[in-house]
Amino acid sequence: MTRFTQSALAMSLSISLALSTNVAQAESVAIINATVHTATEQGVLNNATVVIENGTITAINPQSSQADKTIDAKGAMLTPGFIAAMNDMGLVEVGAVATSRDASDKEANITFDPSLAFNPKATTISFARKGGITRNIVTSGGGESIFAGQTFVVDLTGEFDSVIASNTGLFVQLGATDEGSRAMGMQQLIYKLDDAKKALSQESKTQKKAKDSSDEEPSREDRVIAAVLSGEKPLIVAVDRASDIIHLIKLKQDYDLDVVIVNGADAVVVAEQLVQANIPVVIDAMRNLPDSFDSLHNSLNNAGKLAKAGVKVAIALPGDSHSIYALRYSAGNAVANGMNYDDALAAVTANIADIFHLDSGRIAVGKPADLVLWSGDPFEFSSKVQKMWIAGEEQSLQSRQDELRERYLNKTDMPAGYR
Repeated sequence: MTRFTQSALAMSLSISLALSTNVAQAESVAIINATVHTATEQGVLNNATVVIENGTITAINPQSSQADKTIDAKGAMLTPGFIAAMNDMGLVEVGAVATSRDASDKEANITFDPSLAFNPKATTISFARKGGITRNIVTSGGGESIFAGQTFVVDLTGEFDSVIASNTGLFVQLGATDEGSRAMGMQQLIYKLDDAKKALSQESKTQKKAKDSSDEEPSREDRVIAAVLSGEKPLIVAVDRASDIIHLIKLKQDYDLDVVIVNGADAVVVAEQLVQANIPVVIDAMRNLPDSFDSLHNSLNNAGKLAKAGVKVAIALPGDSHSIYALRYSAGNAVANGMNYDDALAAVTANIADIFHLDSGRIAVGKPADLVLWSGDPFEFSSKVQKMWIAGEEQSLQSRQDELRERYLNKTDMPAGYR
């Protein structure tokens, strides 16, 4: 072994030892005297302790805690981080500036992967953190096809590795159109599923035969649809009218799909059928007036009605990402209009995690330490985030709006035009 090789090996071993030491010495944190809303069957825990280490919740109310750092919540409310969904956060910076809009493309189709354009440094992300949001399911705005593309999941750390998973679900937009018939969109979806199912069945029959070297690999579209048919990806459908929802219920039964309804203004009309089919609804609890003939049943009490009927409800603000900060107000308004408080909290945490298959949304041992400590009830307008952790890392609560306020309120000797 040469002297250079020996030196390189020694350096490599020392770096490895340093890295392993840093991992072993990762700071643990104990949050004590907290009112913990677990979003689990445990419900609310008073004067509780939550211990986090290496990005994970490692203990709740341990007999003793030897954490490196202790934070006294002084009775404040600790919740799971809120999860936003079905918006274009990180894909659009300024809606009026075309060059900052990456959420839509007229050629968007089944294979469209908008995560390739995600900007973790978008100013909307730090602002959303101030609303208690730690994760987000992002979607495209689509194009000329009913198939708008695929969803992806991000955390709100603002780091370049914040895309947790891409191509997680297929987003389809159905219902009324400005030109033509809604029947064409539904027909396209049915034909696409039926053709793919027949192709997979034929492939299964010929699997035992030796494949010819000239056989073509499945197309990218075929692979996406196959994942939907197998239940690997949910079929996420934006739709309002009850008759369209009934068609989707039948599709779920015929093809054994994982179907998620988004918007669902008429979902209250067919709530019993949705419960029987085990189809969840992602709803904007602030939709209170008909905005089309498809949404005549819009009402502020829809979220509460659906939850009481047994539908798994998630509350979201689909579309524009600039309003995502207000997700907690949407949940609070749902409570004010008849929704059970625990149901509303689950609708922005545990339920949405279940619907989109995320390992988060609850305060439980083994779950990621996505936590928010509040100054008061998070559904109250005056409450603020005191501290936030994403995967155990404490996050900044400073947004661009805060920086602008400090800039323009800061006293200076410079003329007003230079401030």
